[in-house]
Amino acid sequence: MTSSPVLPPLAVPASTPVTQASPGHTIVEDILAILTGTITTSLGLFLLKSAGAVTGGTAGLSLLISYATALPFPVLLLVVNAPFFALAFWKKGIAFTVRTIITVGLLSLFSSVIPTLVRFEHIDAVFGILVGNLLAGVGMLILFRHGSSLGGFNVLALLMQEKFGWRAGYVQMALDVTVVLVSFAVVSPWVVLLSALGAAVLNIVLALNHRPGRYVAG
Repeated sequence: MTSSPVLPPLAVPASTPVTQASPGHTIVEDILAILTGTITTSLGLFLLKSAGAVTGGTAGLSLLISYATALPFPVLLLVVNAPFFALAFWKKGIAFTVRTIITVGLLSLFSSVIPTLVRFEHIDAVFGILVGNLLAGVGMLILFRHGSSLGGFNVLALLMQEKFGWRAGYVQMALDVTVVLVSFAVVSPWVVLLSALGAAVLNIVLALNHRPGRYVAG
């Protein structure tokens, strides 16, 4: 009686990608990431404010109003974002909204504390604007990957896309450009041009690192 031959395991064709389910983030990982993201973004905004620059989004709008009125930036950040919390709840649900409220609150807190810990006698405008936007972009990227955001214009952009069919990216860009253009009334044209370049750096960071399918952990 002969034994049955042992069949070799089926080989996976080289062209067939092998995918594995990516584990979701734990609560501890989310907490640490939100803290890291808000601190990093706060440092970026601190550099921008120290350089007298502006940027896009509600953070940029809050900076712009602070230049024009001398009101504290952390308070303005909360006030400007308040209407968007309702939009976030409506379009993204309670979990996203709670994380966003916590994130904006932490960003406001750190933006109040950092100026008491760090002081610059001089900061080069080009350095402050480019590196500030770079840090803000990295911070936002961390927040996006852990299911949070800084609220504001991205929620409005999603709403316009769903209601009118307008591309969210274009809506976001139009709102950011509007903030930068309005800043001509408050800061010098040279700083506005540098700010526009810095905003491009921030968006490049997000575009290169936050793409569908590239990062799938929840």
